[in-house]
Amino acid sequence: MTFFNFFKRWVFLVSFCAFFATSPAYAQTEAEKQRLDAFFQDLESFTKVFSNIKQLYVDEVTNKELFDHAIKGMVTGLDPHSNYLKPKEQKNLLESATGKFGGLGIVIGMKDDAIQVISPIDDTPAYRAGIQAGDLIVKIGDKPVRDMTLEDGVALMRGEPGTDIKVTIVRKNKKPFVVSITREIITITSVKGYLLEKDIGYIRVSSFQNPSANLLKETLDNLVEENDGYLKSLILDLRNNPGGVLEGAVDIANLFIDEKGLVVYTEGRIPSSNLKFKTEPGDIMLGSPIVVLINEGSASASEIVAGALQDHKRAVVMGSTSFGKGSVQTIIELDEGYGLKVTTARYYTPSGRSIQAKGIEPDITLKNINLENEQEESVVDTKESDLDGHLEVEDPSQLSDEEIMTAQENKKSEEDEKVIKRLQKDYFVHEATNLLKALTVLSK
Repeated sequence: MTFFNFFKRWVFLVSFCAFFATSPAYAQTEAEKQRLDAFFQDLESFTKVFSNIKQLYVDEVTNKELFDHAIKGMVTGLDPHSNYLKPKEQKNLLESATGKFGGLGIVIGMKDDAIQVISPIDDTPAYRAGIQAGDLIVKIGDKPVRDMTLEDGVALMRGEPGTDIKVTIVRKNKKPFVVSITREIITITSVKGYLLEKDIGYIRVSSFQNPSANLLKETLDNLVEENDGYLKSLILDLRNNPGGVLEGAVDIANLFIDEKGLVVYTEGRIPSSNLKFKTEPGDIMLGSPIVVLINEGSASASEIVAGALQDHKRAVVMGSTSFGKGSVQTIIELDEGYGLKVTTARYYTPSGRSIQAKGIEPDITLKNINLENEQEESVVDTKESDLDGHLEVEDPSQLSDEEIMTAQENKKSEEDEKVIKRLQKDYFVHEATNLLKALTVLSK
């Protein structure tokens, strides 16, 4: 018996058993018979390709390698977010979920033959280097991205902290350019807040983690204390927020919704994929006006929050249409360290809008008036060396504990002032502030 016939019979037998294990009846109808015939025809095509590669490929390749390639192709062909993970890739995914890893600090996906930046993460090397949502990475070091998998790209961009990597960027209306970025340990501070002016708060959520809702409450409490009273309005900035933990997004949305209903729901083919996340009434802003800022870098969990607040008419959404990542991935651990990340459901806003490939459309659309400077103006980042009177000008060992504490408080105050000045130059924040002032007057 030839290898092809042996392999064909073996695969047929295994597939036959698996096929009928999930079938309610054994070819009881003509339609069922046609489906069965088509199944075997497709399987025969697969075995022929497998056999020809085994016999003709220039280098000898093992059955395991071919099966791994076949499985990976089967999964990645479904959508950009499903994947068959080798042990190292599975480890990297779990490592990223901890919120601390070595790399550049960008959330990426595949687009045609390039790697697309979905969003830079706040306070990371990529963010400080000016990488923007929508940028296409066409070369990593001296290696073209064409024919590279997303995992290959991730592996090349990750590395030891302190080492440099050059990436070639294609950006709309610009010639391709090269950016050199120094890798760092990526740690994510998900919530920051500032009092822009009397009674107007600004809170930036850069990603959604389990503790993000508690951090937001603490941040808002600090702003109320700084304001000497409740805020009359709030800007919730979700621009370039790539998402994160679903529960974190639901908890944050629930902080502002004061009526019964849904935050988000999911629908899939199996019952366990059909979930409803209900509201928990209790608006910490006591009904005061809220503006949510989004852009094309706002994805997944940030779209859930924006969509929920928009549907419940709790906030005005401003900016540009979000990314449109409205699918749910389930991680399945396989044998020998392998993993399967597969899309199992889609997200829907409370009113039934699908987020997938559509995104959240803002109530008020804003265009980037000064595209060249927008990235610089919206960066909420200050280096220690930029601050007047930072601690390095004196020998800390010669200072008392009280003097050190006073210096640290002054340093933080100076840093906050610089950040607030940058935010006030941010067109999106400026327009949101004007709208909130008008809404506050109308609500009196």
